[in-house]
Amino acid sequence: MYAYDELDRTIVNERVSEFRDQVARRLSGELTEDEFKSLRLMNGVYLQLHAYMLRIAIPYGTLSSKQMRALAHVARKYDRGYGHFTTRQNIQYNWIKLAELPDALSDLAEVGIHGMQTSGNCIRNVTADQWAGVAPGEVEDPRIWAEILRQYSTLHPEFSFLPRKFKFAITASEHDRAAIKVHDIGLRIHKNAQGETGFEVLVGGGLGRTPFIGKTINEFVGQRDILSYVEAILRVYNQYGRRDNIYKARIKILVHELGIEKFKQEVEEEWAQMRDGALALQDAEIEDIRSRFFYPKYDNLSDTPDELKKALQNPNFEAWYKNSIAPHKQPGYAIVTLSLKPVGGPPGDATAEQMDEIADLAEKYSFGEIRVGHEQNLALPHVAKRDLPALWRALDKIGVATPNVNLVSDIIACPGLDYCSLANARSIPIAQELTRRFANPDTANLIGRLHINISGCINACGHHHVGHIGILGVEKNGEEFYQITIGGRADENAALGHLVGPAVPYDQVADVIEDIVEAYLALRQRPQELFVDAVKRLGVEPFKERVYATR
Repeated sequence: MYAYDELDRTIVNERVSEFRDQVARRLSGELTEDEFKSLRLMNGVYLQLHAYMLRIAIPYGTLSSKQMRALAHVARKYDRGYGHFTTRQNIQYNWIKLAELPDALSDLAEVGIHGMQTSGNCIRNVTADQWAGVAPGEVEDPRIWAEILRQYSTLHPEFSFLPRKFKFAITASEHDRAAIKVHDIGLRIHKNAQGETGFEVLVGGGLGRTPFIGKTINEFVGQRDILSYVEAILRVYNQYGRRDNIYKARIKILVHELGIEKFKQEVEEEWAQMRDGALALQDAEIEDIRSRFFYPKYDNLSDTPDELKKALQNPNFEAWYKNSIAPHKQPGYAIVTLSLKPVGGPPGDATAEQMDEIADLAEKYSFGEIRVGHEQNLALPHVAKRDLPALWRALDKIGVATPNVNLVSDIIACPGLDYCSLANARSIPIAQELTRRFANPDTANLIGRLHINISGCINACGHHHVGHIGILGVEKNGEEFYQITIGGRADENAALGHLVGPAVPYDQVADVIEDIVEAYLALRQRPQELFVDAVKRLGVEPFKERVYATR
């Protein structure tokens, strides 16, 4: 966990005070909704279909038990008893009254949480690998660098009004769990031939209306230079990014139109003028940030405790263990993923009661620490293996031990037309129906690892472009239709999915997905061949033929 200082607390509290005054002026009629819009967006407040929506940042996806209880408190006191965890390691509340928004933010500020820069054309919440700091083989904890970027970008005067929103993601592992290739800037920490630690910098990735996989602009930028290098990128984007067309304003369009070599030339020329200036990081500054992260004092424990061996004789526990437990860098410990995807439930939602219970369990079993992943699940990062049976029973009681992590019912979905004013079609009911179709654990295990992503509109908050199966809601003559793509992925081999064929109506989506899955089971070379690998080998045609043969 990171220890915030007095400066952080002052900034957050002052922002709440300012926003309280702005809300009062809006409620009195002194400000029109148009005049209020830019002010509320600076605090993560959107006006959605039914009410104002509050989006709260969870920097690099790390929460303390105390912070989780504060999120539960806001859900219970100001909303309808639940919150929605998103693909950007944020949480959203959909029903808070405008008059109560300052009080909700004030309550969250007491534990260092805020909504700043979760909306608007600025640098958004910096995301990272949700297993940062505990994953075996990691070069170093990427949250140190995410925190440096957070401090650098918070209320940055030059980059508060960029052409469009701007997103960083960072990882330090070979396996990318942060989807860095579909961010405006993706950073991969690695070591060069001399053993020095630095960053591969990717730029111009992103989803939405015009999706692109990010391109490597520099294979290795040293730690000292990383802030000045990303600032050079931002300056080039801020100068040349289009502001006349919202659909062409993202940096991915600029990189595409200039070409990565020309874009890099512009960045290098800008960087040459500033790399040795105030943004050059000194070792002492890096160590100061590093020293503010506190890590548990692990015990020396058996990696195969008797409690675990005995529990694995229970098939229900074994099923959960198989897909919810990941290796930990410390022998005797494990990373535990909590599924927020119960059969028939909205993906990513957690009730206030669940959040409180998870906070208690984190204190009892995970040194008071919780992680939020971009797959809309939670994780406890420091659980002793001997405690796994007891933790499983407790998680099962509150409905977050569904053994479906990484399986076909572990679906990512945006709120869609049930909440979002931008959406063309519903996402949640599609996800709920699919979880029911694939509820049988034997069927899910037979299918293996398969990620379904659903977006209710082209803005792609459900990351449908990089789902193994992607589902995009579109509107046709006032009715909901859905385009289906296959073959996308968001890991180190990131790829965009390919369209299977014409969009299908709402009531056919689940049948179409079943057809695609059945085709995969019939066509795969062996049980170990993943769906996404089979699509890469076979192409779209066999799946297209299966889907449209009878439609």
